[in-house]
Amino acid sequence: MNLNEAKILIKKLVKEIEFHNKKYYEEDMPIIDDYEYDMLLRQLESIEAKFPELITSNSPTQKIGGSASAKFKPVAHKVPMESLHDSFSIEELKAFDNRLRDSFHNLQYVVEPKVDGLSVSVEYKNGILVKGSTRGDGITGEDITENLRTIKSLPLKLNEDVPYLEVRGEVYMSEKNFLALVEEQELNDEKAFKNPRNAAAGSLRQKDAKITKKRKLDIIIFNVQSIQGKALRSHKQALDYLKTLGFCVPPTYTLCENIEKVIAEIEKICKTRGEYSFNIDGAVIKVDSFELREKIGSTSKFPKWSEAFKYPPEEKETTLLNIEINVGRTGTLTPTAVFEPIFLAGTTVSRAVLHNEDFIKEKDIRIGDTVIVRKAGEIIPEVVSVKKHSETSKIFSMPSVCPSCGANVHRELGESAIRCTNTGCPAQLLRHLIHFVSRDAMDIDGLGPALLKQLAENKMVSSPADLYNLNEAELIKIERMGKKSVQNLLNAIEKSKSQDLYRLIFALGIFHIGKTAAKILEENFSSIDELQKASIEKLSGIEGFGEIMAQSVIDYFSLEQNRELIKKLKDLNLKTTSTRKNNGNLFLGKTFVLTGALPSYTREQASELIEKEGGKVSNSVSKKTSYLLAGDDAGSKLTKAQKLGVNIISESEFINMLQKQ
Repeated sequence: MNLNEAKILIKKLVKEIEFHNKKYYEEDMPIIDDYEYDMLLRQLESIEAKFPELITSNSPTQKIGGSASAKFKPVAHKVPMESLHDSFSIEELKAFDNRLRDSFHNLQYVVEPKVDGLSVSVEYKNGILVKGSTRGDGITGEDITENLRTIKSLPLKLNEDVPYLEVRGEVYMSEKNFLALVEEQELNDEKAFKNPRNAAAGSLRQKDAKITKKRKLDIIIFNVQSIQGKALRSHKQALDYLKTLGFCVPPTYTLCENIEKVIAEIEKICKTRGEYSFNIDGAVIKVDSFELREKIGSTSKFPKWSEAFKYPPEEKETTLLNIEINVGRTGTLTPTAVFEPIFLAGTTVSRAVLHNEDFIKEKDIRIGDTVIVRKAGEIIPEVVSVKKHSETSKIFSMPSVCPSCGANVHRELGESAIRCTNTGCPAQLLRHLIHFVSRDAMDIDGLGPALLKQLAENKMVSSPADLYNLNEAELIKIERMGKKSVQNLLNAIEKSKSQDLYRLIFALGIFHIGKTAAKILEENFSSIDELQKASIEKLSGIEGFGEIMAQSVIDYFSLEQNRELIKKLKDLNLKTTSTRKNNGNLFLGKTFVLTGALPSYTREQASELIEKEGGKVSNSVSKKTSYLLAGDDAGSKLTKAQKLGVNIISESEFINMLQKQ
């Protein structure tokens, strides 16, 4: 490779690495795994080593990958939060040891597991937590103090009134909490986090600390950054002391006299990593003596006295025995590989998700093949590739009907997912119930996901109609349900029977029919019976309604299970006719857009007032917008309305318009 070729390749690698840095550090949603990223960085380091004249201060090899987000207050780190240099082989680790021993003798190392989470700094004054921040670019981080306070494993008050202490740790999400979060995200049709590290980072960097608290994060403290009032001479002594102060420190940290013992400890950690509550991606080796660390020093990016040994992704061969179809709570049919059990990253596994039909075809996965399996993020098993086809391999095809309920399945244009068309499918029950009782649907206060899950698991509810047959004798048996809470719940269920027709339509969970579309249907049909009989021509001819939405309504009412549900709800005295009448024509033919916070009304209340007077509410500003109702902190919609010359009114002007009718 000549100088010009090196320039071109370096430019390409820098661009690619910076793209992945943004995905990893700022968006918490990487699209490649850590090993692939590490290999890109290693390739760049290798080229720069051959052509040192091409190294710049902005190269990813010379700076820490993250940056501080503008949504948090910046924090200047008193002690730089450096990164670590990585080794991927025993030879590289021995080279690290040799470099140090050329200049320093009597070296001792501490070896500890490398927690895969989000690195943070936490400061205490007189034993009280006063500030917490992310690493950011190592020099400037983000102030996340309030979010860190929600982590139960992080002490708010230390066991000693240390005048000043700054520690560094890794915030993580346990495997148990990660899998529970993914289940919840899938239930709510949200994009699920790929691994625990992303989940921890995404949860910690929330503007609302209540969300962080709900995610149940933990923390391991592994370094003393700065301390006053206490003399510490070594890393092991510091970890022992941190433990007495009430911190959670690495579950194992071993003092090693030579590199051979370091290697043995790294291998031990690797074998037992499945026993940890947190995810690890390697082990960290640190010079124990603080005095020696000062002499050894650091580069612009990482300390020379420490090294991270990264475990390569463990991959194993096995035989694919079968492909099973699981119907998720959103109705998605997900193929699952069933293979000969293998021991992988600390646990025995025999199943792995195959994602979708396209994934199987792209990798040409067939039943009977020898496949390569690894754990994504050390947690979730995945099939990486096919090692070889067997002579008796069988090509797999996705089913044309749902294995749970027998209804037809459908794959929409542009989507990879195949879904069951029956919203009453037993596999979708919990998700359907959660949607049915939600605020914008039937609005049944007190019926949260946890209680609905208990009702479904105890076979007390097998369809939304069953909610209206619940009684005190049944509910009182549910854990944490007292007499008062049971009565409040029964009252809320009874109250929901009189909800507007559009809420019931929305609650049914018809594909593509959101709250706005449900309101349009109520405006055009006087009852649920009339809507059931509507033709595709009539539905698609409604203003604001498209062919896809119209077909979804037709498909929904074509299923006997859904028609039976409607009959049950009618028999239970739920309101299935429209009583929505305009109080007047004050806003007839007018379109409103709402922006900002109104002092007296919620957006929902203001919208209902507009609609009762014959007006329409839109989400976007255009030349056809009649009025922009602007509250406090109005943003881009206000700017656009001003440019287009749209009539902008305040809440007080809106109230005056209503009073003058």
